This record gives sequence, structure tokens and C-alpha cells, in this order.
Amino acid sequence: MALLQPRLSLKVSQRQILTPGLMQMVSVLALNKLELKEMIQSEIAENPILEELEENVPLLDDVEGRQEAMDRPVEAQQADAAREKTDPFDEIDFGSYFQDYLDPGFRTPNSFEVTEKPSIENFLSQPSTLTDHLFWQLGSLSLAPAIRDAAEYIIGNLNEDGYLTATDDELLEGYLREQLRPEQENHAQVVTAEVPEKLAERARGHLAAALKVVQHLDPVGVATRDLRDCLLVQICAQQHEFELIYERQRRSAPIHNTSDLDAAESLLSDEPAPEPVKAHVNGFSKDTNGSAQRMSVFESAHCIVDKHLPLLQRRDLRELSKALGRSQEEAQLAVDFIRTLDPRPGQRYNRVDARLIEPDVAFVKRGDEFVVVMNEEDLPTLRLNQGYRRMITQDGTEKDVKDYVKERYRSAIQLMRNIEQRKNTILRTCEAIIRRQVDFMEKGVEAMKPMMIKEVAEEIGVHPSTVSRAVSNKYVHTPQGVYELRFFFSEGVNGPEGSSTPLMLLKRKVKKFIEDEDPRKPLTDDLIASMLQSQGIDVTRRTVAKYREDMRIPSTHQRRVRG
Repeated sequence: MALLQPRLSLKVSQRQILTPGLMQMVSVLALNKLELKEMIQSEIAENPILEELEENVPLLDDVEGRQEAMDRPVEAQQADAAREKTDPFDEIDFGSYFQDYLDPGFRTPNSFEVTEKPSIENFLSQPSTLTDHLFWQLGSLSLAPAIRDAAEYIIGNLNEDGYLTATDDELLEGYLREQLRPEQENHAQVVTAEVPEKLAERARGHLAAALKVVQHLDPVGVATRDLRDCLLVQICAQQHEFELIYERQRRSAPIHNTSDLDAAESLLSDEPAPEPVKAHVNGFSKDTNGSAQRMSVFESAHCIVDKHLPLLQRRDLRELSKALGRSQEEAQLAVDFIRTLDPRPGQRYNRVDARLIEPDVAFVKRGDEFVVVMNEEDLPTLRLNQGYRRMITQDGTEKDVKDYVKERYRSAIQLMRNIEQRKNTILRTCEAIIRRQVDFMEKGVEAMKPMMIKEVAEEIGVHPSTVSRAVSNKYVHTPQGVYELRFFFSEGVNGPEGSSTPLMLLKRKVKKFIEDEDPRKPLTDDLIASMLQSQGIDVTRRTVAKYREDMRIPSTHQRRVRG
């Protein structure tokens, strides 16, 4: 039996290790201008060796000029001082003189009292969210405390689109947990079965009443379960509002004959009027037949959303008209009305702020060629603090202090080198883009050529991942507009006369064909592929279907409008 014995063994291997400096170089290269500015300011706050070169710092020329002035004769300096001496008459404050001795008897408080004004930041408004908007409306209602608490809990469970995704049991369990939290602090979860039935039933009633309150708030359709309920609530709300407005106008309008009254009453009782009747309301005429048509649109839209939503999704107008028992024109009016509804009512108040874009580079034409101009405006200019450097060479400085200063000094130099290397890498990458995309600069997107990241990386002598980081999240200002640098990199497909067509242009062609098609006879993927092949672009039906799905364009069957 072999005994376990300690041994010494040598092993040669190669491993790729990222040093802290290399990791910083990779991270700095991927930053855009705004992110780089924040990163530099953070480093300045942490590293005392780094300083920002400000405009008021004297330069070498200014220092030399001051030294020459000091070396001038004393007589010349005295002569200059005599010429620059101000007139004593200009030093008199005539404003205070007239204010003190020629006062008419009344002065506003601003003339003798200096008060501290509030900051302008106190007047900046914060974007209102859906929750804030609903809470604001809830505060204006007179509700029982229990109903108000339940309504606030329901509002807190709405998603960004305004839908209530939690089930009734989940709402009840969470609401009971909130209500019993002071009494059961040690219990992480409240089981509904352990709660008294009377208390659970009371909470269920509060939630039901609160849900009705929230659903009547603005925007209409909020706190519904799904798309069907959301659209139905909006249809019923608009129909109810139309009935109230028409009833108010009917009562305030002077009725000139009994036939007008009979026609209006038959309209509200859903009985067809014998003939078109005009009711004069507030100086203008209202056609009651138009009101009947509007009510018919409400009823048809309600029926479509309630029972025939799949037919609406397929745009099958013929089947919709058969299911409604109405003509295709009436069914089309109902479909057009449904399109005016908001399927995501909460998004109106949960808008995402537009992201600020500032181009990192610009392609500018100078003479007959385009050049790359780096946008370094507002970027801090770094320099090293010479005082700390002298501490390293001075005698008497403690060893711990020297070691700390040396480490901070190396970190500062490494950061400045990485920033300069980032600039050089972006410049070389953009110069390679310009050499390949001159036609785009002059003619536009249609003249863009396919270009791969690997090709540019081989041209400038770096790894493809370096080029990918150099163009990541960065924008360029061109004669054709502002584009993301990654926009210029696109695969190519076989195009006319053996050349390559960028994938982006191919998708634009497919989208253009579909936009110009007849909705009643939409183009199939085979037909689109044939049309592209006639232009010299070698693609298959599968390729067209893949690009169409990437652009989220429905299939031929879903795009067809039946009628």
C-alpha cells in the first residue's frame, strides 16, 4: 500500500490575467463622453494626485509676462500706475446720495431690505407617475378609511401599463398582511385560512368596493385585468358620457314640434326614428340620425371586443360583419372607433424620459475629404499635482506616506494613458469607417456599404472586441444626421452585379414593399423574395420571413384585410 507523501512538482502553463490597468483600459474604452466625464470627476474626487486644469490657472506665457513686468524700471511702473489711477469723482455713490437725501417719503421694501430668495431648484417640477396621478384623485374623494386603504393597496399593485395583474386571492392575502402587520409582526406570511372568516369576508368587500372606485379614476381603463376588460371599460365610459351630453342638450333645446320630441325619445329607447329630425341645440343643429349611428357604433364595438376579439386581431371584416349582423361599412366604423382606444392607459403617465445623446465624434468635410473631429468639449483636462511629487523625493517623509503617494501617482498616470489610448482607438476606428463609407456621407443611407467589425479590426491592427467596445454606445454627427457608430456595421448579402447589399438596406426594402402593398392582397414572402431577386439581390423565402419577423411585421394572413 502506497503511503501518502508530500512532493514538489513543477508545472508550466499559460494563463491570461487582466491586470487592474488593463481592466481600466477596457472599461474606459467602452464609455461614451457623458460617462467618461462622470468617471473623470469621480477619480478626481478620490485621487488627490489628479487635478483639473481650469481656465483661470496661469499658463507659462502669463508667468513670463508677469516676470518681465517685475523687471521693468521703477520709474516706468510708477508712470503706469499714475495713468491707471482712477478719478476720485467716479468713486462717489450718487445712487445712495439721492436715495438718502432726496427721498420722496416712501421706499419699497426691496430698496432697503435684502432678503434671501428661494433657490430655483425649489420650482423644478418632478414628472408625475401613474401612482401619483391616482393618489391625487383619490385624495379628492370622500371615502371610508377602510375603502381608502384598500384603494391605495390596489393602486400600489398596478403595473406600468395600468393593469391589475394580481388575482383576487393574491390581493386578499396581501391586503390582510398589510392590515395585520402591527398585530403579527413575527409572521412573514398570513395564510387566509388562519384569518377569521368574518374578517376575510369584510376585507374582500373592501377590496371589491375599492376596485370599483379605482376603475372610475382617470385614465379610463386603469385597474382592469386584461385587454378585453380595459377596452370594454373605455367603450362603456364613452357611451355613457355621450348619452349624458345628448340628454342634457335634448332637455335644454327648444322643441319646435312634437315630432322632434318623439324622434329624440325613440332614439333613447333604441327604437328607430321614422325620419331624420333636426334638433336645434345652443344655436346649432344636431342630427338625431347621427346620434343613432354613434350609438350603433358603441354597441358594435362593445360586441366585437366582448365576443369577437380574435376576428378583430385577424382583421376579418367580412366575418365581423356577419357576426354583428350589420353591413361591412358599419363594422368598419366600429373597428375604427376601437382603434382610438388606449390599450395601455398607464403608459400615459409612466413615460420614460428621453435619453440625452451627445455625439462623441463628428465627420466633417474639409476640402475634398472627410476628417474625424473628437468632441472633447466640457471634458476635464487632467494634470498631476507637483506638490505630491516633491513629497516622494523629500527627505523626512514617512514611508507609508511615500508608498501611498507612489500608488496614487501610478494610478493617475495609468488613467491619463487609458484616456489617451481611448481617444486614439476611436479616431483610428472612425477613420477606417470614413474610408469605407464615403458614399454614405455624400449620398445617404441608400449608398451605404456592408462593413464588418472584423474587417475594421484587421485594418487598424486590434482585436475585434476592441473595435466593438470603441463603437459601443457612442454616436457620431455626420452630414446625413446623428447615427450610432454601430449603425455602420452591417452584414452583406449578394447584391446586383456580384456586389454586396447591407442587411439593413435589405430590411428597409422588405418593409417598403409591405408598406406599399394592397391590404386586401398582401404580398407573400415568396413574392417579396422574387421581387428582390429581380433587383439582383439573392435571397430566399426563409430569409425574407426571418427579416420580417425581426422587424415584428405580421404574416400575410394577419395583414390581410377581408371585406
